[in-house]
Amino acid sequence: MSSKRPNQLFRNINAKIASIPMILTAVVVFFGGTIWTIVYSFTNSKLLPREKWVGFDQYERLWNTNRWLISIENLIIYGVLSLIFSLVIGFVLAALLDQKVRFENTFRSILLYPFALSFIVTGLVWQWLLNPDFGIAAVIRSLGWESFDFDPLYNADIVIYGILIAGLWQGTGLIMCLMLAGMRGIDEDIWKASRVDGIPTWKTYIFIVIPMMRPVFITTLVLIASSIVKVYDLVVAQTGGGPGIASEVPAKYVYDMMFLGQNLGQGFAASTMMLVTVAIILIPWAYLEFGGKRRG
Repeated sequence: MSSKRPNQLFRNINAKIASIPMILTAVVVFFGGTIWTIVYSFTNSKLLPREKWVGFDQYERLWNTNRWLISIENLIIYGVLSLIFSLVIGFVLAALLDQKVRFENTFRSILLYPFALSFIVTGLVWQWLLNPDFGIAAVIRSLGWESFDFDPLYNADIVIYGILIAGLWQGTGLIMCLMLAGMRGIDEDIWKASRVDGIPTWKTYIFIVIPMMRPVFITTLVLIASSIVKVYDLVVAQTGGGPGIASEVPAKYVYDMMFLGQNLGQGFAASTMMLVTVAIILIPWAYLEFGGKRRG
């Protein structure tokens, strides 16, 4: 008579018991905090949370606030350009290093070094470099081009592009390393076959290598998206939201409302809108990535 198989519930019981603190932390801190934020976004909480229900008044005020609209516009501009340039520059640098160049480790370390710096340090460095009085513009004028003028951090129309430069300088090195690791995982026989068939190197990268690096691209997209959402330190270090409110971003708006403006209800409403935006992007992607495969 064969012995009965153990109940699935009691398999790996020690591992399940050890995971209880992690599960409780996820449920209480993450899900609980999210629900708490959403609920109190419908109240008129000021310095302290209140339970006086005001419906969608906070959201109506939010979308009628010019500062919030500017922050959303800046986030879209920064996010789209950061996504495009990070992927393109990172891939091109990785493709160049993939040619087995000399001193590859040195070049890789130099390109990756900015990622080791904090956003505050990066912001302060580029605040100095983009200063028209003693930065890059001053150096070029001292070389003879006296009419040269480049001061994006002091021009409300292009200030977000100055912040973008600093963000790309810090994050592109990591994307390059991830892309290079993906390229090194491509079977050498594929390269040999493409050379035998006379396929140019650039076509091999575009039509063969890139489709095979799909998991790497997904990872880089998640990392870039996370850096876009949390763009706060760069803005504070470089411009403080200025000139005026020209470089405001949603994360800074939330912080200012909750901790400086003593308006928790408005801060909760802005946080909820950021959460909804992330969910709108992630839910369809997760369905196509995981749910679609099961049906296929």
